[in-house]
This record gives sequence, structure tokens and C-alpha cells, in this order.
Amino acid sequence: MSTSPTQPLRRKLLLGLAAGATAASPVALLAKPLQSQAHIVILGAGAAGIAMANRLRRSITGARITLVGARAQHHYQPGYTMIASGLWQPERVLSSTGQWLGNGIDWLTQDVTAIDARQQRVELSNQQQLTYDLLVVATGCQLNYHEIEGFDVSMIGQHGIGSVYASPAAAQATSAQIDALVSKGEGRALFTLSNTPLKCAGAPLKMTFTTLSRLEKTGQRERFQVDFFSPYPNRVFAVPTYNDFVLRRWQEQKVGFFDQRVLTGLDAPNRTAFFTHSDGSQSRELYDFIHLVPPMSAPDVVRASDLVWREGPFANDWLEVDQYSLQHRRYPNVFGVGDVIGTPFGKTAASVKMQAPVAEHNILAFLSGQPLTARYNGYTSCPLITSIGRAILSEFGYEGKLLPSFGFISPTEESWLVWMMKEQMLQPAYNAMLHGKV
Repeated sequence: MSTSPTQPLRRKLLLGLAAGATAASPVALLAKPLQSQAHIVILGAGAAGIAMANRLRRSITGARITLVGARAQHHYQPGYTMIASGLWQPERVLSSTGQWLGNGIDWLTQDVTAIDARQQRVELSNQQQLTYDLLVVATGCQLNYHEIEGFDVSMIGQHGIGSVYASPAAAQATSAQIDALVSKGEGRALFTLSNTPLKCAGAPLKMTFTTLSRLEKTGQRERFQVDFFSPYPNRVFAVPTYNDFVLRRWQEQKVGFFDQRVLTGLDAPNRTAFFTHSDGSQSRELYDFIHLVPPMSAPDVVRASDLVWREGPFANDWLEVDQYSLQHRRYPNVFGVGDVIGTPFGKTAASVKMQAPVAEHNILAFLSGQPLTARYNGYTSCPLITSIGRAILSEFGYEGKLLPSFGFISPTEESWLVWMMKEQMLQPAYNAMLHGKV
């Protein structure tokens, strides 16, 4: 039987994704399950919550594991940019939450409405109260579109407005608005960046690059004006290596760059965006298409609890944890995983893959009365799409240190190979993460 030249490479990459995930994990699983009668409550039925529930289900016997979250449909959120770029259909990122949960997990299809860390109790949307011995907060983050004056999330897909973050349907509507710009044959496209920590901070850059590819395909790129607005001085990405690459490439592609400007308002019917500058002044910009990035935070239920950071750069907005152990700094029986945590990096699905085994190991140590020795190094990964068909595998951790997983892939060079990983191979690795296998 003959094989295509890409098949051995595909097998190598898939094996590398699995082996690399295991080898890179800061801890190894314990030799045998821990015996415990603890009631472990996990808040959030997204990727982080599901992964933690499946891991703890296997590594602890005798415990009661309760997963709290009303979301019946699971979304493969790394696929949103592919939908918004016109490459995937929404169905490709949809599945049911229940299909990922193993036996022995008590799933309550309610959302948490209050957290009382002192009393070790949470309240659910049906007024049910749960007490816990150990709490894992994995609620994800909150998209604060309402902080953009004059805007409502229902406007995505109208008046030239797109935003990749809201949902698969919103991502598809975003693609349709880009198509409308292309069909017009000329116009101005604005891309924005929020001044808060973001989940998948590379998404605004990816949307800019893939839109440029669609405009260039028309053969009349010069008829379109593309501008990017950043709240930071000369910065669109926190890691200097990738920030410099993006700004240099955009200069080559004649993308206008406007820094120290935050999108604060929108007049949608008149396709006008309002920006507040670092000196407090304001300006208005007309557009034919605009990609919005909302401010983000932990969900309000976390912000209103005593679990939120009290001071520092994450104060009042993100879950307080030690950035290495993922244990809460004031409530030792609380751990955090995923987008909700207030750490310098760590808001991607790849981050969850690395955080989950750390949190698992440290939870077992805590329940056993042992020191918490596992450490999360801030690992974050973002296949940074630079055009349709090419990408850079950006992998980094705390202090912006590059943390490449594959010796045969340069962490600073764009390639078709990384694009293929993004397009075909990362979703199977993500699914393995949900099952708690990597």
C-alpha cells in the first residue's frame, strides 16, 4: 500500500503533540489513586472544568466530584478564528458537554451565582447550595462587550461589525461581514485590541492577517485601507519576539498602526468608532468593517467573591492564585485553572493542557497533607496565523521566555507545517486534553 509523503509527517506530529504534552507536563501521575472522602466541586463546564473533572475522577477514589455548569453544548474555541476566516463551518467546533464526561462525575446543569469561600459553600442558579471540601474554579472569562458604549453583542454581523470571540455563530457572521467588504471592492477595515488580559490574545492579530489574505486575493489590495488600533505603546503582543515580527510584517503589508488608543464607543448605523487616547483625548474613525475585541475579566460571580485578587495588576478582575502552584493564596482548599486565573500568561487551551496536571498533582498533595511541588511555568501556545496557509508556532511562558516543544519546528519562523497543525491536528490533541489523557 502506498502512502502520501505527508502521512509519516502527520504521524510524527501527532505523536509529538501527545508525547510532548506528557513530557512537558511538570509532573507525573501518581502510581496509584488517592483514597479520599472529600467533596470536590468544580465550577465551570468548559475545557478546564471538564479536563479537571476527568483527571480527578481517575486519580482519586472515594471522593465525590461535582461539576457545576449549565452549558450543554461544548465549543472548541480555538476553531473560532478558522470560522471567522471563512475556512470552517460552525458545526466543526460543536459537541455536547456530556459526551466528554466520564463515569463518576456528578454534573449539575446550573450556573454558580455566589461563592462563599469562608463557609466553603456555593449557590447555584436554582437556589441550591453546595458545600465543598475542595473547590476548583474553572469558570473561564467574561466578555464585557457592554463596556463599549453604544454596542450590543447582537450587532455582530450587522453594520460591518465582526468579533471572533462571542460564539461560533458570531464568528460566522464576522466572516460574512468580511465577505461584504471584499465584494464592495474597496473600503476601510479597522482591527482593535482591548486593554485587558485576553483569552487567545493572538486572535485579533490572526483576524488581521487572514483578512489581509482575503483582500490580497482580490488582486486589488491597494483599494482597501487596513488599520490596527492598540491601547499599548508600540505593542500588540506581550512577547517581544512576536510583537516585533507582527509590527514589521504589517509595515511591509501597509497596515496602518495606531497605538495608545482604546475603543470606547460605537455608532453602528453610521459606522463610526470612538477611541480614547492615553492622554484622555478622543477621536472618531469611520470604517466599512471593524473587528471588536471586548474587555475581559473573570465572571462577575468570581469578581464579587473573596476569591478575587485584592491588589496588584489583577485586582478586582481575576481569580487570585499563586502563579506557580495554582493554589489560592488565601484559601488553600481552592485552586484555579484556565482563563479565570490572574497570572501573567496562561489564557489559551494549550495553557489548560499544562495547568491541569499541575493543579491535579497539587490537589492530591493538599489532600494528602504533603507539600505542593508541581509548578506551572506560564506555558502558553498560540499558532499565530500570518496568512491563510502559513503560521508561526508561538510557545512561551513567564517573562516571555520561548518554550518550543518541537525541535524540528522553529518557534520564530512561519511555515505551512504549523498551519497544517492548526488546521488538522490540534483539535484531536484538545479532545485528548478534555478526556484528561494529556
